[in-house]
Amino acid sequence: MHPALQGLITIIVGVGGCVGYFYFSNQFLDKVLFPATGKNAGRNINRANQIRPWLFLFPALFALGLYLAYPVVATLWLSVTDRDAGGAFVGLANYRQMFDEPKFWEAMSNNMLWLIIVPAFSTGFGLLAAQLTDRISWGNIAKSLIFMPMAISFVGAAVIWKLVYDTRPVDQDQIGVLNAIWLGFDGGFMSVVVLKLVPALVLIVFAAFLAYSVYQIVRSLTRGGQSHSATPWWGLVLRGLFAVVAVVLVWLSLRSTVSLLSATLPYGEPQTWLTIPFWNSIFLMAVLVWIQTGFAMVILSAAIRGIPEETIEAAVIDGANPFQIFFKIKVPQIMGTIVVVWTTITIVVLKVFDIVFAMTNGQWQTQVLANYMYDKLFRANDWGVGSASAMIIMLLVTPILIWNVYNARKETR
Repeated sequence: MHPALQGLITIIVGVGGCVGYFYFSNQFLDKVLFPATGKNAGRNINRANQIRPWLFLFPALFALGLYLAYPVVATLWLSVTDRDAGGAFVGLANYRQMFDEPKFWEAMSNNMLWLIIVPAFSTGFGLLAAQLTDRISWGNIAKSLIFMPMAISFVGAAVIWKLVYDTRPVDQDQIGVLNAIWLGFDGGFMSVVVLKLVPALVLIVFAAFLAYSVYQIVRSLTRGGQSHSATPWWGLVLRGLFAVVAVVLVWLSLRSTVSLLSATLPYGEPQTWLTIPFWNSIFLMAVLVWIQTGFAMVILSAAIRGIPEETIEAAVIDGANPFQIFFKIKVPQIMGTIVVVWTTITIVVLKVFDIVFAMTNGQWQTQVLANYMYDKLFRANDWGVGSASAMIIMLLVTPILIWNVYNARKETR
């Protein structure tokens, strides 16, 4: 059969099936199940009207159940069975095997690093771009350029950035932008300023910001009394966890600062950037930050434009400067939107696969959970461990999804 004719028949059958379902189900409800006749006509009409929306929603709910709920249940079952043993139930053996593998913990630690850096920088850059582009005449052009990477697939973006990080032998011309810049440094005064002092200053400022956040959290937790009465228990737990993570990051930042200042940099030699542990993960994250900044900018720009002008005019009359207006008037009013953008990017980060697969394939200590799952499922054919890692990803994503839905409903109210 000709493909065009086959497609036409499929459309006719699909559309006709939907029309037939709604027509006959409606007839069955009104004529057979709850007929609007006899002494119970009024009650039947009410019952039919209560059931009718669910009857119409049933195909969509069934499809969602089939395509969302069933894969979750099937994956959970695969994670506690051994496919090579005919699907025998093995309990948590696959999970124990996964937890014993160093690659899994490498993927977990890298994912944690992605979760800290990518949402923070994407949201920060997006907020900065939203604020700045609203104040210039060619702001719409700038927004279009910043949003453009959102139209590129992750694999396409990875190919573009692979050219940025490209490395050629010493006796050949470098086409990678990063190596072209790197070879411009010769170890002189400007090399020390740009490659050591400026990054060290950024790390120190980052550590100071985190230390101040920890101080504020500890101060609020130890204050007790009425200040905690309006905070739910899980809010206090989250604050405590954030404080612990922040302390670790302060220590890592200070240690990195010392390492950076004492390091001997190989000036004049082209670098294979994607094979340098730790920094190669940062280079991969730059791709996702580049893509997600446009998304954050669009959402936050809409939120900033929704701020009532009266509050800003009142702040201007009271003598507030632009920084005070931004940080004390605008940011608090759009904090709910910032949280939604942050958590949405966090979910994207937990699912990141394409960029790592296309640029390093998880080599040189850049493994992430989604790529680890792909390796287990389709390269090692270890369906048990692969499914177990899929369940771990789902467990990590679920609380953030619930938090997002909760915040969306709160904003709607």
